[in-house]
Amino acid sequence: MSLFKISCVISTIAFTGAGCSAVPLTESGAISSYSNIGTPKGINGKARTFVDGPYVLAAKTISVSPTRLSEIASAKITKAEDKRLVANAMDRAMCIALSDRYRLVPSGQAADLTVQAVVSDLVPTNAVIAGVSKVASLGSSAVLPIGLPRFPLGLGGLAVEAEALDVNGVQRVAIVWSRGANSFTNGARVSEIGDAYSLAAAFGKQFSRVLVTGKPNPGFALPSGQSINSAVGGKPKYEACEVFGRSPGLTGAIAGAVGAPPSWIDRSN
Repeated sequence: MSLFKISCVISTIAFTGAGCSAVPLTESGAISSYSNIGTPKGINGKARTFVDGPYVLAAKTISVSPTRLSEIASAKITKAEDKRLVANAMDRAMCIALSDRYRLVPSGQAADLTVQAVVSDLVPTNAVIAGVSKVASLGSSAVLPIGLPRFPLGLGGLAVEAEALDVNGVQRVAIVWSRGANSFTNGARVSEIGDAYSLAAAFGKQFSRVLVTGKPNPGFALPSGQSINSAVGGKPKYEACEVFGRSPGLTGAIAGAVGAPPSWIDRSN
């Protein structure tokens, strides 16, 4: 049997197993109202969303309040710094993505919209399994046409509730979101927040797209020039985003590729 066929067989075995973690949608009371949000959408990632399109498209300024972890989510992470890294990754992603439409102002200052997100639940990554999986993947890539997919065990996940309020405290956007890591698109990191860290950034971008487009299911869009610059560690478009630090850029990409913990290359502010 050729090496290509061997790799395909191994990939098929992994795919037919428990290829992703399941994280239920929550309704924890973290946002002011759930009455307007729609029915769940999505396959791996699930979301219930509400957006007042005309209002958010007319708004000019926005602020991002620091993300909080619920008691349930916080209890599942051992290190305080790791908790801050998850929250900060979400805030940074939102701040950068929102800069495509809005002028970002510092948290606490008057703005047309104020964003607040809460990590309502979290499934820690099994760091030991993630490490073994990364070693196997890197080793196999040296002898097989493609590296082995990540082991479908010990995968992490995240559940988030977030909203955007106007100056009178009226909810203009709301989302209840959850996503579990999978064996193919979420690289293994040797950390209990390995998956939560990357999923936090994914949520930040998705929620921001709702605000930027005014649509509950905005779909895919090519990244803007300013977001690309920020992604490689450049200065953000607005000073207000500096409070969340700059992306680790190329260093972060390399560290992620070899499975290094987020704490090695990123810091919370």
